[in-house]
Amino acid sequence: MKPEDLQLLVTREMPFGKYKGRLIADLPGNYLTWFAREGFPDGEIGRLLALMHEIDHNGLSSLLEPLRRR
Repeated sequence: MKPEDLQLLVTREMPFGKYKGRLIADLPGNYLTWFAREGFPDGEIGRLLALMHEIDHNGLSSLLEPLRRR
């Protein structure tokens, strides 16, 4: 993980699929878990989805709130 990835979670939108256009940080946990089970896509989006899954799974989503206010 790169430190700037946390900021990307609250600014980058999902580029495809059921939740296209929704911020990565706002994706539902069951959707992130589906990716964890089926495999994350390659590249930056996959890295961000995997990071958000870890944050969500460990109940740490509130840590992103200060970044949303920037």
